[in-house]
Amino acid sequence: MSETGQTAYQVLARKYRPETFADLVGQDAMVRTLKNAFAADRIAQAFIMTGIRGTGKTTTARIIAKGMNCIGPDGTGGPTTEPCGQCEHCTAIMEGRHVDVMEMDAASRTGVGDIREIIDSVHYRAASARYKIYIIDEVHMLSNSAFNALLKTLEEPPAHVKFIFATTEIRKVPVTVLSRCQRFDLRRIEPEVMIALLRKIAGAEGAEIADDALALITRAAEGSARDATSLLDQAISHGAGETTAEQVRAMLGLADRSRVMDLFEMVMAGDAGGALTELGAQYADGADPLAVLRDMAEITHWISVVKITPDASEDPTISPDERRRGVDLAARLPIRAMTRMWQMLLKALEEVSAAPNAMMAAEMAIIRLTHVADLPSPEDLVRKLQSDPPRPGGSNGSGAVPTGGGSVTARGLMPPTAQAPSGGATMMRGGGAQPAAEALDAHALYPTFDAVVALLRESRDVKLLIEVENYFRLAKYSPGRIEFQPTEQAPADLAQRLGQQLQRWTGARWAVIVVKDGGAETIAEERDAEARALRAQAAQHPLVAAVLAQFPGAAISEIKTPQAQAAEAFAEALPEVDDEWDPFEDQ
Repeated sequence: MSETGQTAYQVLARKYRPETFADLVGQDAMVRTLKNAFAADRIAQAFIMTGIRGTGKTTTARIIAKGMNCIGPDGTGGPTTEPCGQCEHCTAIMEGRHVDVMEMDAASRTGVGDIREIIDSVHYRAASARYKIYIIDEVHMLSNSAFNALLKTLEEPPAHVKFIFATTEIRKVPVTVLSRCQRFDLRRIEPEVMIALLRKIAGAEGAEIADDALALITRAAEGSARDATSLLDQAISHGAGETTAEQVRAMLGLADRSRVMDLFEMVMAGDAGGALTELGAQYADGADPLAVLRDMAEITHWISVVKITPDASEDPTISPDERRRGVDLAARLPIRAMTRMWQMLLKALEEVSAAPNAMMAAEMAIIRLTHVADLPSPEDLVRKLQSDPPRPGGSNGSGAVPTGGGSVTARGLMPPTAQAPSGGATMMRGGGAQPAAEALDAHALYPTFDAVVALLRESRDVKLLIEVENYFRLAKYSPGRIEFQPTEQAPADLAQRLGQQLQRWTGARWAVIVVKDGGAETIAEERDAEARALRAQAAQHPLVAAVLAQFPGAAISEIKTPQAQAAEAFAEALPEVDDEWDPFEDQ
């Protein structure tokens, strides 16, 4: 007691910390298992509690320690899941001063030396309690050597010793340790349970707090009872006895959800002017642009989930008005538009976080979002163009539009006479370009320079092939004699190496001669020119032109001629299986 006769203030998170298993909320499965274990006298030698922050891991560890050492008000009780809270052991443990219950924070004591202190002390019996209990919080922070030092003791501890571990990162705990512990996963507390808990605490404190304010606190706590209780404590002080949702929203720095929903609807309707005006109004009222976009992302996710799983609309943290509007939007908006909005909002959140002026970045994000919100998907656009094809003026001559599928490729856009790019001649197979030609005149197998290039490809000399395609301007060709003009980037020994390789592959001597002028375009230059011509031809097709007009900034990424597709199919085809093949014939 202080001089004024009043006790010191205690924060709600500590004041209402559970003292028995009955006080734990949202952990029914764990409580049931522990009660059965205590009733059957099958208390494990080591426990490990895992879960997010604030779900009661350390509190549960202390309750277990109390239950193991409780002797009851009359001093004759045994281990129980309902500790009396009155005996000397219960009182000392909850106050953190019991000599036989040691608590250690592994975040600050991670070394093997700290664990050796425990190992050396386990052989001594408890000073006054039934069990000597070691509670190690954030156990995943221990070093590998510390875990290794603990293993033997953990596997065969003395009968009077129990270990209780707590961690938020169960994946970082070695499997060898996990296998020696009874594991309990503490769940996030469900919104309904959390709201009931907060309402109970607020009532005990004599505080008036609106239901929608409790819903905001529950949503912000994300399943953590400690976070929710701390926020409630702050909200009660902020509201001075009567707390509203607006006060909690201001306390948490949140935007007005109904106004964010208005902004969301404007964006999805493509109303850029209205959306910018609404964003500016919210900013003037004190909303953080980053918080507004974050709420828009949350709304986008929620509406998408509601569209797939209608039961998700029954979330108790959502107000009735927001629920009604969300269900309506989920019915009207396509899932493609929602996923596109989600991806763009994720990018916008990064930009706003890094921008020197958050409001400017948020405005640019809103402009982008409204610009693409009402654009049709590629499938919708193709379907529309197919059902209402362009008329002459943008026609392909017959006024018809190919309807071969949903994706726009060059297939069907090229005339039947379209040729494959130069250098793309069919590879000679079946021995037509073998190194040792058995014909009287090996040169006759290569009547054109394209046949020579095909030989380069088939021989897999990639370096020489690239050099010939890019640095070789053919001036004159006849079987056995090649005259060319090298480009400025051509290697000095290109002619020599090409001649040597051709002789090795064909078995005949080749004359490869360098000339100063008269060379044609390189294969690469011809290929690029033909590719540009194909792109220009494809862009003039009415269907492609309509797509490019509907999607500003779009470009043709690839064109495949029928010949190229046939060549790919041939190269990727599996070889035929010989029905008469005998797996044992070579043995």
